Amino acid sequence: MGGTGAEGSGLAARFANAGVRVRIGSRNLEKAQETARRIGGQATGHTNADAVKEASIVVLTVPLSAQVETLKAIRGSIAPGAILVDATVPLEVAIGGRLSRVLTLWDGSAAQQAARLVPGVTVVAAFHALSAEALANLDHPLDCDALICGDTVEAKSAVTQLAATIPGVRAIDAGPLDNARLLESAAALLISLNLRHKVKESGMRITGI
Repeated sequence: MGGTGAEGSGLAARFANAGVRVRIGSRNLEKAQETARRIGGQATGHTNADAVKEASIVVLTVPLSAQVETLKAIRGSIAPGAILVDATVPLEVAIGGRLSRVLTLWDGSAAQQAARLVPGVTVVAAFHALSAEALANLDHPLDCDALICGDTVEAKSAVTQLAATIPGVRAIDAGPLDNARLLESAAALLISLNLRHKVKESGMRITGI
């Protein structure tokens, strides 16, 4: 689990609460350890490179401005056969623009950029639409679908099982990794709705499936 911010710590808390072993990574070891102590359960704190060494699923929850640096720092430490789940939303705010607008990246999406930066690692895009505020409220289930994009059935199945440990979350296969740009844009839309309606926990439900 990479990222000690609101989204990363929220996901970590939900997974740990479900009995999942969670290794929290950060550039700052003390920060990672403090986040792990706050979460409890089977959560432990590590540097980013150490956190991924024994992980079968690595969840990257950093802003776009930190994505490239973080991936370069960990790509030599990711365990063989591990899955990288990229939850990066390429928001325009990374270059001083609006919080609710996405950047057009050369690779097509942040997830595809991640795949280019970690060759040989299976990348799945997921968890973009799960509100950090809602994740942090462990007393209440979420009311949100988790859309998952990836190019292998096996990887998407593993991430689906992980998502299912969060009460109230339903994972939906949203197609190949090429569709990640749609997930990232949907996350920006939710941010826009939060701002417009002065809320912090908007989510998505797909009907008819």
